[in-house]
Amino acid sequence: MNKKIIIIEGYLASGKSTFALQLSKSLNVPYLIKDTFKIAICQNISVADRNESSVFSAVTFDAMMYVTERMFETGNPIIIEGNFVPAGLKKTDEAGVIKQLIDKYGYSSLTFKFAGDTRVLHKRYIEREKTPERGEVNKMGFDVPYEMFDTWCRNLDAFDSGGKIVKVDTTDFSKIDFNDYIELAGQFLG
Repeated sequence: MNKKIIIIEGYLASGKSTFALQLSKSLNVPYLIKDTFKIAICQNISVADRNESSVFSAVTFDAMMYVTERMFETGNPIIIEGNFVPAGLKKTDEAGVIKQLIDKYGYSSLTFKFAGDTRVLHKRYIEREKTPERGEVNKMGFDVPYEMFDTWCRNLDAFDSGGKIVKVDTTDFSKIDFNDYIELAGQFLG
């Protein structure tokens, strides 16, 4: 039994998904990425607008937590990734739900909090919105103004599900040695 969860959360367009994939391959631990999970759930559904997309975001989180709990029941490690919101921002306190599961199953957590200069991340976000990999269900459908983007990111600062927190500034990817973070995660898993 290796009752450990690695949470990769934080600002939009900060490289969370890429790191989750790299970490999963390096450590041979299953992962769940919120955006790609949402794409899978909505593969055969037409999503008309941002309101419907928001509903499917909530459904995606619930489905991710269902799978996470099934993993917890086996006592195996898991990596989850997303821009999980703290209390007061949505109907569901996603950080609280994650913490409840961690406590219920006696897991230990390591959280990588990805952040950075929101002006740089905003530019990445705008470019990412134009890519097909983003999936139609995840696209905003309009150019998000910087002020709105900055607020969305800052709202995520209060995320805390307990356990060790490692802050990662992804303003400039070339200045980050992700291998150090992978090594840290490997030590955490034992």
